[in-house]
Formats: sequence, structure tokens, C-alpha cells
Amino acid sequence: MAIKFTKNELKKQKDNLKQFERYLPTLQLKKQQLQSVIMKIRSDLEQKEAERVQMIGDLDDWVAVFGENEIFEEGLKLDKLVQPDRVVTKEDNIAGVTIPAFEELTFKDIEYNVDDYPLWVDTAVFKLREIARLDALCATLRRQTELLEAELRTTSQRVNLFEKVKIPEAKENIRIIQVFLGDQQTAAVVRGKISKKKLVEV
Repeated sequence: MAIKFTKNELKKQKDNLKQFERYLPTLQLKKQQLQSVIMKIRSDLEQKEAERVQMIGDLDDWVAVFGENEIFEEGLKLDKLVQPDRVVTKEDNIAGVTIPAFEELTFKDIEYNVDDYPLWVDTAVFKLREIARLDALCATLRRQTELLEAELRTTSQRVNLFEKVKIPEAKENIRIIQVFLGDQQTAAVVRGKISKKKLVEV
């Protein structure tokens, strides 16, 4: 970028430097906050995924019983009893980033006649709903991570821009302008002395 070798330009560069140095700590703080929150969400996600795996593992006890699903009529199959309706989320704000926060997973209200099913169906429906709820929660946590990681990339780029480009550039511009103006001042003093000497001689 071309700079002018003037006092106004020097002031402008000093103002820029002050602004960059004031803004940089805010960006660094935001970067740290984002990193911290992302680590926590990843930890939560890992825990919830482990819970889900455990819950599916617990269903192994029911595998033999679930085999009965095939003998039910088409309209009475177990998957007809557990139908997620919608994921309810609210908006959270982390370091200026709006992210979804999981509240609940609603299910379609499906009534069934207990006479059509064996006793274990109520427990199976409850467990399947819990697994579906964990699926929805994990999906929301993944979305949070995606949004925060995108913001972290942008913030990291800005931190690097300020640290490695803008601040050193402003400092160098200030140095160059000060050297130039110093040289100009020295030259003016020398010219003044020469002129004075000539006047004295005359």
C-alpha cells in the first residue's frame, strides 16, 4: 500500500496502530473462548454418543423379543409406534455466534391398543424414544461445533492478520515516515544555515 510522507499520514498510521493494538486482545480473547467452548461441546458430544451406544447395547437383551416385530401386522410394527415429530431448540449466543441449543425431541402422539402387543412393548417404546432423543441431541451438538469452528477459523485469520500483517505494517510505515520527516527537517535546517551564511556574507 502506497503511503504519503506527511505529518497527516503519520498521524493516520499511529491511529491505525492504536486501533489494531486495542482490537487484537479482544480477538485473542474471543479465539480462546471459542476454543474452550468447542472443547466442552466435543466432550459433551463424546459422552452423549457413548450413552447412546450403551443404550443400544442394553437393547441386546431385547433382540430375541424384537424378533417378534416380524410377526406383527404391517400397521402394528414397532417403528410405527416411535415416530419423531420435531426437534425443539432455542438460540444461544457464544462469543457473538448464534447456535441452536437442544431442548427436546417431540414425538407423534400414537395411540395403540395394549391387547395387540406383548408386555415388553411399553419398555421398548421408551428405550427407542430415548435413543432417538440422544440422536437429536448429538446432531444439535455437531451443528454447534460446525458453527463455532467456522467462527474460530475466521477469528484466527483475523488474529493472524493483525499480529503478522497490520500491526507490523503500521509500525514500519510509522518508522519510514518518521525517518523521511526527520531527514526533511534536517535538510531544512541545513538549507536555513546555508541561506543565513550567504546573507551574512552579502
